[in-house]
Amino acid sequence: MNPIDITKLNLWVQDRDTVLEYSTDIEWRYGQKPDYTHSNEKLAEESIQNHPENSLERLVQNLVRAFDIEANFKTNPAQWLTVVQDKFRMSTNGGYGYTITDLINSGTYKLLIGNNKHYKASEENFETSTNLFHTAFPEGFLWEVLEVYSTPPSIVFKWRHWGAFNGAYKDYAPTGETIEIIGTSVVHLRDDLKILSLEHYYDNTKFLAKLTSGGKLPPNLQTQQLTGTKTKSSLWQKLWSFIKKLWPWRKKSTDVNLSASRCPFAVSE
Repeated sequence: MNPIDITKLNLWVQDRDTVLEYSTDIEWRYGQKPDYTHSNEKLAEESIQNHPENSLERLVQNLVRAFDIEANFKTNPAQWLTVVQDKFRMSTNGGYGYTITDLINSGTYKLLIGNNKHYKASEENFETSTNLFHTAFPEGFLWEVLEVYSTPPSIVFKWRHWGAFNGAYKDYAPTGETIEIIGTSVVHLRDDLKILSLEHYYDNTKFLAKLTSGGKLPPNLQTQQLTGTKTKSSLWQKLWSFIKKLWPWRKKSTDVNLSASRCPFAVSE
């Protein structure tokens, strides 16, 4: 395997902040690029892995985090960099293969969890599903790569998703415990390291069982929780509508490699 110098590869495998720095003229869901300052602080405190800068683990983690930015915040599929747009599919536990449009319309939570006893994906949309889990995990729901088992073009890797359950989940009381999900994914890549398909495998029943383990909230608190969630969502949307009218936008120059490159993991000749 050839040595890796991630800084010389394409933008979509750089660290998350670099990807955002060079993402210009993007149609962002809330009118402005997301700010991961708080998330970065929490990751520094709580991650159990610190992968070397030019390791395969760091590259995979960068790529999936960049994909997560696009899945949650980019509303124009033509502006997605991390995937092969006309080929991309994402599935969970061998299920249906979702497209970019599906992700934009529904969000990752809805498509990754599906219909079960404690979560009805068919009754949710992007906003309601996102608000549901942002409320349950007010300090963030973090993600990191644990191990990588194979090299491109088909990478198998183990990951960890975790957060402090300090807010209500629907009408269930928070427990304050850190909820952790461990899963495995397979990402199939093109030579330029863009994603052709992404397959996730994990047990979502254990995750939802923990979110409902605190029991139901009293009826009066259920009403407050529902009203508060709707109010926060409405105020957030109004605030961004106001800010994007006043914000002094400035376009940054791009000097990161945006062109296609040969896969750095190909066998040397």
